[in-house]
Amino acid sequence: MNIDLTDTTSSQINSALVKARRATGSPAVGMVLTLVIVTDEGNHYDALKAANEASKQHPSRILVVIKRPGRSPRDRRVTRLDAEVRVGGETGTGETVLLRLHGELANHAHAVVLPLLLPDAPTVVWWPEQAPENPCQDLLGQLAARRITDASATEDPVGTLSLRGGNYSPGDTDLAWTRITPWRSVLAAALDQRHSQISAAVVEGEAYNASAELLALWLADRLGVPVERVVSEGPGLTAVRMTTRDGEICLDRANGSIAELAMPGQPDRHVALHRRATSELIAEELRRLDPDETYARTVKFGLANLEAIEAGQREAAPAPSERKAGERASSERRS
Repeated sequence: MNIDLTDTTSSQINSALVKARRATGSPAVGMVLTLVIVTDEGNHYDALKAANEASKQHPSRILVVIKRPGRSPRDRRVTRLDAEVRVGGETGTGETVLLRLHGELANHAHAVVLPLLLPDAPTVVWWPEQAPENPCQDLLGQLAARRITDASATEDPVGTLSLRGGNYSPGDTDLAWTRITPWRSVLAAALDQRHSQISAAVVEGEAYNASAELLALWLADRLGVPVERVVSEGPGLTAVRMTTRDGEICLDRANGSIAELAMPGQPDRHVALHRRATSELIAEELRRLDPDETYARTVKFGLANLEAIEAGQREAAPAPSERKAGERASSERRS
């Protein structure tokens, strides 16, 4: 059942939800959380489709916040809330509300969302595209126990990871990290079988791939060895190679679906490592709402190493006065 509301309020939206539930004969129980999606008009369809798939495992009230502040001063003065309430059908046992915030109201999305949150249930906020620099300080982010971003969807994925490390708060996570869960599981299982000291590692993947960078950081942090980042043609992550005294442990996924695990003294085996859809990634994140300490340690490790590299480069570079003195001496020698 769909109910369209124009120039409405949060109270009227709640009333429409109750009406829709009664009309479909479905009680408003069984929903385990509220998922707030902050997106724009062009990307809301794909994000909502992924959320609806994930809600089959985690029945949710999905609130899609679409900000439309307007381009001209006249448009920004028009403050209006339009909503579309969906119950049943594709939403399954959950509920979906599309919220279009026009004008100045787009800057106060938290005030619109707050009355629509499920009582006594956790709230998760997901930014499918551009997220605030500090999700925890965002007014919508402050309502959530879990804040999901996606560095891979930004213009500078690697730089965004550094930003995430600097602004990390418990409850933050990123889909670039979720994408490497199967890789981390297979590599951890391989090292449990082969108790050999690792001396170096290589991570191969596409350029500017946030997941490949996170996997390299995770290995460097956990193993305490240098990890080389090698650019490949993809798709996505393609291989991880770890050097041991007995030989090389290699997890190679050349086609984006089936990987081959090679270990010294053991026959090669095939492992399913398909590239997962966004709905699978969101469903995984909704299974655990407690802070991801491993992710926190990895992004902070990456930030610390980036700062160390930049500091070393600044120390190696001569001071401006030293450069001028060197240039004068060089000019005197040439003359």
